[in-house]
Amino acid sequence: MSASPHDWDSSYTGQGPAPWDIGRPQAPFVALADRGQLTGDLLDAGCGTGEHALLAAASGAHAWGVDLSGTAIGIATQKAADRGLVATFRADDILRIALPKDGFDVVVDSGLFHVFTDDERMRYTTVLANLLRPTGSLYLMCFSDRQPGDWGPRRVTQDEIRNTFADGWSIESIEPATFEINPVFGSTTVAAWLATIRRV
Repeated sequence: MSASPHDWDSSYTGQGPAPWDIGRPQAPFVALADRGQLTGDLLDAGCGTGEHALLAAASGAHAWGVDLSGTAIGIATQKAADRGLVATFRADDILRIALPKDGFDVVVDSGLFHVFTDDERMRYTTVLANLLRPTGSLYLMCFSDRQPGDWGPRRVTQDEIRNTFADGWSIESIEPATFEINPVFGSTTVAAWLATIRRV
């Protein structure tokens, strides 16, 4: 990946929380949970400190979370214990990890896709194709090209999402969304895309 495990660990051990680590799930994923869409066997790819995996677990899903940062995974594991929730968390690289062969019904990606290089994106889709069961759902939220400025992660266009998931996938929707963040340059929200993608 573009950053080493040490780089991601430092995001959780510096002064104050990482911009994306807001201590609660992002609102679009709460809405998905409320509609009963975060159920079954679910993987949170790039889970950070686990808020979306734990949201799914609280909704009855058999939830897994994977992240490069061992520090983040430790925090996620402690959150699960504190909240009395059952979820499996592993510190590993989603592009290389060996996950259950039976696969998943749902994959959640909140802020992972936009950190990949072009080559990594294609490897990622191959990994997801092997992980998701037929007709399984990917809910992907990433930085949008509608976001002004050049700070933060790479901006993503709708066409980039469509081109990346052109083969073996059905893109059901790409909708404008908003990431809530801890304050960065005076901003507490950034523009995002929320994509609903099916494995075919």
